[in-house]
Amino acid sequence: MLTARDVMTTEVVTVGPQDTVKNVALLMTTYGISAVPVVDDGGLIGIVSEGDLLHRDELGTCGHHRSWWLELLTGNAALAAEYIKSHAQHVADVMTDRVFTTTPDTPVAEIAEILETKRVKRLPVMKDGKVVGIVSRANLVSAIAKAQRPLVGAANDDVGIRSRILQELRMEPWSTARAGDVAVEDGIVLLRGYYNSVAERDACHVLIENVDGVRRIEDQRSMLVLPLSEYPAI
Repeated sequence: MLTARDVMTTEVVTVGPQDTVKNVALLMTTYGISAVPVVDDGGLIGIVSEGDLLHRDELGTCGHHRSWWLELLTGNAALAAEYIKSHAQHVADVMTDRVFTTTPDTPVAEIAEILETKRVKRLPVMKDGKVVGIVSRANLVSAIAKAQRPLVGAANDDVGIRSRILQELRMEPWSTARAGDVAVEDGIVLLRGYYNSVAERDACHVLIENVDGVRRIEDQRSMLVLPLSEYPAI
């Protein structure tokens, strides 16, 4: 099982709260990174990402270009906060202080879930209160590229291949295939019968392709269409 330790970037560039925005932009450009953790006395207090620097006075992209009626609907405090974010010169004023983090032993599956549900692009990896790495979406994509995913089973004959396919199909809640629907000859898998949806058909193909020894799939099944009388009433 892959963990954060296996995929994280360990050479982490950090800044302090009193560093300048210009310096952060320079670091991002120099190291080809999209975010920089902010640390104070060794502890993580925030992060500055490309998103935090999108609306800046230097770029002419700050909020004062909005229409007058939208400004009327935006509160004074919100306008002032936007001004600080777009004009401030110090990291403390532009950073995001709510940072989701992880640990070196966190499974990659949990990290992917956090990245998706929290809508963030990276997670600082913490150990003993210190930043020891960063896991980004790019790190996960890189891990896929490097992975040597083993095929299911080590079947060397048609009987073994069929047995592995049926075993895997029985474990999947979406599968409606029966034992009589699957035949194997010279590594070619022949499917007969029916499937309930195109998604089930395609998932079945993916499962079979991941079984060792399979050379090709010949799918002769049809999609099962229920009689109109069996559909629930609206």
